[in-house]
Amino acid sequence: MPCVRHRRHAAIAAALLMLAFVSAEAKAAKRSITETDLFQFVWVADPRISPDGKQVVFVRVSVNKKKDGYDTALWIVPTDGGQPARPFSAGPRDTAPRWSPDGRWLAFLRVPEKSGEAPADAQLWVIPAAGGESAQLTDVVQGAGPAVWSPDGRTIAFVGTANDKDLAKWEKQKAEKAEKVEKADKPEKTEEEHESDVRVISRAVYRLNGQGYLDPARPGHLWTVAVPAAPGLPLPTPRQITRGVWREEDPVWSPDGALLYFNSSHILEPYYENEDSDLWSVPAAGGEPQKMVDITGPIGEYALSRDGKRIAFTGYLNGDKVRSYNQPDLFVAAPRSPARNLTADFDSDVEGGVSGDQHAPRGGNPTPLVWSADGSSLITATLERGRVNLRRFDAGTGKSGLLTQGDHEIVSYSATPDASRFALVISTPTVIGDLYALDVAGATASQPRRLTSFNDALFSDLDLTAPEEIEVTSFDGRKIQAWVQKPPAFDPGKKYPLILNIHGGPHAAYGYTFDHEFQWMAAKGYVVLYPNPRGSSAYGQEFGNVIQYHYPGDDYKDLMAGVDELVRRGTVDPQKLGVTGGSGGGVLTNWTITQTDRFAAAVSQRSIADWSAFWYTADFSQFQPSWFHGAPWEDPQDYAARSAITHITKVKTPLMLIEGEADFRTPPTAGGEQMFRALKYLKKPVTMVRFPGESHELSRSGKPWHRVERLQHIVAWFDKYLQGKKIDTYDVQ
Repeated sequence: MPCVRHRRHAAIAAALLMLAFVSAEAKAAKRSITETDLFQFVWVADPRISPDGKQVVFVRVSVNKKKDGYDTALWIVPTDGGQPARPFSAGPRDTAPRWSPDGRWLAFLRVPEKSGEAPADAQLWVIPAAGGESAQLTDVVQGAGPAVWSPDGRTIAFVGTANDKDLAKWEKQKAEKAEKVEKADKPEKTEEEHESDVRVISRAVYRLNGQGYLDPARPGHLWTVAVPAAPGLPLPTPRQITRGVWREEDPVWSPDGALLYFNSSHILEPYYENEDSDLWSVPAAGGEPQKMVDITGPIGEYALSRDGKRIAFTGYLNGDKVRSYNQPDLFVAAPRSPARNLTADFDSDVEGGVSGDQHAPRGGNPTPLVWSADGSSLITATLERGRVNLRRFDAGTGKSGLLTQGDHEIVSYSATPDASRFALVISTPTVIGDLYALDVAGATASQPRRLTSFNDALFSDLDLTAPEEIEVTSFDGRKIQAWVQKPPAFDPGKKYPLILNIHGGPHAAYGYTFDHEFQWMAAKGYVVLYPNPRGSSAYGQEFGNVIQYHYPGDDYKDLMAGVDELVRRGTVDPQKLGVTGGSGGGVLTNWTITQTDRFAAAVSQRSIADWSAFWYTADFSQFQPSWFHGAPWEDPQDYAARSAITHITKVKTPLMLIEGEADFRTPPTAGGEQMFRALKYLKKPVTMVRFPGESHELSRSGKPWHRVERLQHIVAWFDKYLQGKKIDTYDVQ
């Protein structure tokens, strides 16, 4: 008869065996992520914590598959985690929630559903924080921007773009409507009523990717509107506070409510000079604007201290020489006084983010500067080696320490007025991004408390894995950080096909955030390598700026060092290498296949092939010597030498080109179209996939079906040439 000890050991062994079986069975029950899982994703955007810190209102973004678009609605959740999030507004085009100072009301933007997603149609609405019916607050021509509550809660400031002509026409229409002179069947327009659609363009920068053509006749100006004492009263008449040719942005009330601060650049044609903007103020009752903060560079995010005596802001100082990459810093200034750079010795990005394809495609991702209650410190997000966390800076000395830590990206956040509690959206390589509450006491913070789990049901069925972080040594000894996303059932004894995935920018960075593209490629049997070569942000001013006048160049060598490392490890099959990237990554993809024939297939997305053509056609100007020493005719050899199209005869790699037909940032005529036509002439394997109506943001916020189809085409091309699958879609028809 066995002893008790033996029976106990046998029971433990049996239990461990059962646990292993159950674990293996549970893993086997999981499935691989698919490209169409995008239709089920839910994103959390624009988290706004209540003044008392007890609730968070946020924008819930979801796919409307039927309309091939996105729905946005306001949701609310308590910060103690005691109850799940619930709908707060009906949507489907509600965004930009803003609490009143006393926490009793919320203002938000609503776009009529019939208008689709046109932001110009947005109007301000208000709703009781306790729940109830929402009421429209504005009906201004050209629409309204997000609400900015006055300290006493009686007035809301916003940015509007209506000009005098718009207002006169609007007033006339209102008068006609009031007098009931409009007929059911409107007569044809007379010659005087004809509105020309012809554009007369006199500025070098006249359109922006995703926004379309700019209208200098309608600069954004500050407006205010009184908040009715009770719902149901007639719409109040908004009041225009600023006028003129200059555009005003980001209004903020002074603590006493007497002034409205705003950001503005008073340069008529800014492309002839280094980038620059200043902080201004104007009496809330109207008057002449006054400059409050002036630096020799642009000002980004800013925040007034609670007593209004200091202003913190992000920005950078223009150097003696124009740089390609300008690392943002954190400054503090008293009004009308010189600013102090708090982060001159902090060689990383203040208020940075990482590249990914799953930031909320609508709704907004705020990353404000937050003053401590006593004004002694400032809290902001920083990007450091692929991680985005909150960091606290001493407002006097600039000394700092991390407030949060983790392999993640804090995508967006807001804080209570006393900075004691934050609402955070946090993303990891295996979590799209959920809402958390963070309690802050002095120099320390609690562990973030999770408040939402919109994607848990879907993700619990998916076999997702976290990437492996590696560091490789490049040709000159420089250390390059990279990540390796492996297939879920990775077998270390097997060699896998590789996809080298290159980020855009080029001054951007990959990191610890969810990327559907990487996960899906891995699920399809590929090892995905995504490095941060020289030129990337988050590694200091010198690392980011070293590629100036040498792009593409040594950054290509950094990428190949990563490929060589995986080949050396035996992880990937050197005969089955693929390369892809978008924007700046497309530039490097084009360049890579002109420098080597090691890759069996390439997919270049939204790229540039001819720098000269880009200089002439991009939405922003290259008038300053940031990437090139001069204009194309002034230095034609340099433009040609760094253009992939110059070296087109060296290309042996089968190439797919992904193009958005409304892409103003990297116009197809300067990139994919040139590569396609040249390679067709040379009778090389090439195909072009064009997406109607899509801008440069195709992969991040394009139409859901287009985002899915983009992934399908990329992987199909690699399946055809790396794995030998029979795919005739891209054969000449």
